[in-house]
Amino acid sequence: MLGLTKRKTAVGPGSSLPVLILLAAACIFLAIGSSVSSIFAQQTVAGLAQGAIFGSLALALVLIYQATEVINFAQGEMAMATTYVAYQLTVWGVTFWLAFFLTLLIAFVLGVVTQLVFIRPVQQSVIAVVIVTVGLFILIDGLVTWKWGGELRFMEAPFGNQVYHVRGVAFSRQDIGVLAVSILSVIVLWLLFQFTKVGLAMRAAALRPAAASLVGVRVQWMLALGWGLAAVLGAVAGMMTEPTSFLQPTMMQPILLYSFAAAVLGGLESPAGAVVGGLLLGVFMNLIGQYGGGIATAELRLPIAFAVLLAVLLVRPNGLFGRRQVRRV
Repeated sequence: MLGLTKRKTAVGPGSSLPVLILLAAACIFLAIGSSVSSIFAQQTVAGLAQGAIFGSLALALVLIYQATEVINFAQGEMAMATTYVAYQLTVWGVTFWLAFFLTLLIAFVLGVVTQLVFIRPVQQSVIAVVIVTVGLFILIDGLVTWKWGGELRFMEAPFGNQVYHVRGVAFSRQDIGVLAVSILSVIVLWLLFQFTKVGLAMRAAALRPAAASLVGVRVQWMLALGWGLAAVLGAVAGMMTEPTSFLQPTMMQPILLYSFAAAVLGGLESPAGAVVGGLLLGVFMNLIGQYGGGIATAELRLPIAFAVLLAVLLVRPNGLFGRRQVRRV
């Protein structure tokens, strides 16, 4: 009997070389521009900070996509809800950083429970999982609005409002702190996946669940852990977004769209691509906002981002770091 199976093959050197050249050219362009113009340098740093937030949430989307092959449309709302949890903790007198780490723990539990209660019973059907995530989007948004209302709320700035001046270039301490925290969280996650047995088991459960179960990996629990870690990344993105925005139920919806664009740009099956895509998109949006003139209005930034994404996908349909899919009969 003939069977049709799908095998994913790594991108070969010939196809990855143009991407590496493109990234090197982008780095050179940013370095030269930053050395020539202080405004360019300032916008680049601010764009990297914004892009790190996109990358964190994009990585969360990729983690769940690798396990379920669907996009978690509730990822942004989960991030928003955990940010409200952090806000409530600070209202009760908890310091910001203690609230930050407590919220990460709460977010992890929320992600695991979400997978066990809502996703696992329907995970055999992709359409059902998509419907459930959309339902969770609506449910979380409604619960947060019911509990905290829709008015704007504020949290203390975790890094203060200090501005550093280096050779005439002004760097916000907030931007540097957001960039550091977001990148550090990604590095910690990478270390977990690369150098721990739990990380190896989670990778195996996501990529080859049947084979992983044969060697004793508890696939369902590994998938639940993946949802928990994705929720943690979302919480980091939410709490790093709030200081530069306002805390409200719709806070993370535009961030989710940008993060989705970043994930697709980097490649939905590439965690590293999600981070790189987020950084590239953040810098691009900041520079286009500074130098784009009439096309750089707030209403046009998202369409511009998706126009660039479309242009890239026409050349590389699987994203910058995506993998080709080979079907063998």
